[in-house]
Amino acid sequence: MKRIGILVFPGFQIFDLVAVTLFELANRHVGRDGYDVALVSEHGGIVNSSSGVGVVTAAFDKPRFHTLIVAGDLAVAEPSSGMIAFVAQASTLSQRIASICTGAFVLASAGLLDNRRATTHWAKAQELQRRFPKIKVDGDRIFVVDGNIWTSAGMSACIDLALALIEADLGFEVSRDVARQMVVYHRRSGGQSQFSALLDLDPKSDRIRDALAYAKRNLRRTLSVEELAGVAHLSARQFTRAFRAETGQSPAKAVESLRVEAARTMVEESGHSIDTVARETGFSDPERMRRAFIRKFGHPPQSIRRAANRRLDRSDDHAA
Repeated sequence: MKRIGILVFPGFQIFDLVAVTLFELANRHVGRDGYDVALVSEHGGIVNSSSGVGVVTAAFDKPRFHTLIVAGDLAVAEPSSGMIAFVAQASTLSQRIASICTGAFVLASAGLLDNRRATTHWAKAQELQRRFPKIKVDGDRIFVVDGNIWTSAGMSACIDLALALIEADLGFEVSRDVARQMVVYHRRSGGQSQFSALLDLDPKSDRIRDALAYAKRNLRRTLSVEELAGVAHLSARQFTRAFRAETGQSPAKAVESLRVEAARTMVEESGHSIDTVARETGFSDPERMRRAFIRKFGHPPQSIRRAANRRLDRSDDHAA
């Protein structure tokens, strides 16, 4: 049984406790080989979240966990000296230390993120970098693993973090089944952007949303305007006009954004060749994908893959 501690403090964000449900569901699959989850705080007792809803916690005791997870908050409150000392001690006795959202500030205050890569909620990334310049803050990532330190973005990213922890402990099948029980898409990869092309486009009508969702599911297809218009039950002319009015982009430009987003994830996290990535994400040839990468990211796919491999090598060095 793996002991999981979730550290909360006055004003914490209660959404972060969704992670508890994922560990509970994992236990339904593996029973006694799963998790023993406890909420802990500096003084114990009832700790109120930022919403005013309180939770019952145990006071700091033994700082030895399989995994200690530090919750975040909306205000980025200064952690107490007792909390910092507890997290620092736990880092030497536990297998993993993790943070959700602005919990990264607590880890940083304890010196755990110095010379490491880390992430946090996108709105607080610049502040984290400014206050702790030794950290390599990657504010565009869902979660980052650097050695035995795991940090995640905010809000729903706690689900991705918990699923990744479960997958690392209990395997892909268990994490996939937990995701199904949660009625969420199986976890987003750590390297995926906190921002998505679909969120950036932000269509207003269900017709345009349906067409974009169809495009994202079928990137290998040619995806002509006529095909997307058919999904939206509009003529090609009506669809093009409505699409531009709602998103500010042409359908072709939006589809390219979806393709390049999917391609970057494959480039960074798979061993597929650049030719295969281009084919699987619907680019007609690798050169066209290369030009799209340069327009979007300022670098060709090969450079982005090399950078991702260097980050992975550094993580492996820390783990060793």
